[in-house]
Amino acid sequence: MTPATATAGVLPDHRICALAAAGAITADAPLSDDQIQPASVDLRLGTVAWRIRASFLAGAGRRVADRIPEFEMHRIDLRDGAVLERGCVYLVPLMESLALPADLSATANAKSSTGRLDLLTRTITDGGVEFDRIAPGYTGPLYAEICPRSFSVLVRPGMRLNQIRFRRGQAALSDTDLAALHAATPLVDTDPVIDGGLGFSVDLSPRDGTRVGWRAKPHSGVIDLGRLGHYDPAEFWDDLRADRGRVILDPGAFYILVSREAVTVPPGFAAEMAPYLAMVGEFRVHYAGFFDPGFGWAPAGGAGSRGVLEVRCHEAPFALEHGQGVGRLIYEQMAAAPDRLYGAGLSSNYQGQGLKLSKHFR
Repeated sequence: MTPATATAGVLPDHRICALAAAGAITADAPLSDDQIQPASVDLRLGTVAWRIRASFLAGAGRRVADRIPEFEMHRIDLRDGAVLERGCVYLVPLMESLALPADLSATANAKSSTGRLDLLTRTITDGGVEFDRIAPGYTGPLYAEICPRSFSVLVRPGMRLNQIRFRRGQAALSDTDLAALHAATPLVDTDPVIDGGLGFSVDLSPRDGTRVGWRAKPHSGVIDLGRLGHYDPAEFWDDLRADRGRVILDPGAFYILVSREAVTVPPGFAAEMAPYLAMVGEFRVHYAGFFDPGFGWAPAGGAGSRGVLEVRCHEAPFALEHGQGVGRLIYEQMAAAPDRLYGAGLSSNYQGQGLKLSKHFR
């Protein structure tokens, strides 16, 4: 494998900057340096939001702006800050737009802090038939669909709830290549389970203490997304304790748990958390799925970084057991090595993490 020289792969920070310089990424306000991550770009909210009555996709050959009147309930000015209420659906134009070359596609995802607040945030485009998937050669605006599930949130223009990753060609590693990479550079600190990606499991038997996670309280106050390290977790979360390595997930409840495995993403690679097969249980384990080059990488200060799981159970109560497989990581090669790694010279909030709430909590 030669990810540093391959033309196919996920674009690193310096090539993203080159894309912007060439006009493939444009914005209402200039991109700031700290928007550019090792393998992605943070996207910023614009100045207006629409409260809409239902989630929607534009559909082939149709523009999002032309469909807003079908779903709009009212328009909200975000310039002085506005509350997006729990249980409602909103559409916000993003500051960034794209004019991708024909050989470049993109994938969007919620940022880590967004997922940990149970903010369902997805990107839609003109002509789009899938959430968060942007076709090669796409030219047009980007929109964020935001649905606060557990907490109402206060937002302002410029806040970054989602991010975008660019790739050329086929970048995902086969299971054979993934096994070879693990043999050369261990990707987890346990025996790897490799089957359609790198499997990971849930930790319900902590070495220290008895807390295995948190469960969101059903009736809490507003979280101002601009306030970091501000909120008392007890006002928004109940501690979750396991009974002999087991928890019962309630339908509709939201949980923060953690992977049993410590994960490493070497510098020449990126990873994305993929949903696990539905036949293992009717629950979702993530909203935010990007792992940047350097996550968990010891030279970048990340030895022992675990994956935080944003869990929502569907349909029926489900008994989750310690060590049960709940998801998988898809590793992709980088088109070139990034100039900076996650946690190295960046304000990376979750490098070296264990079980951890979003950065808004003390």
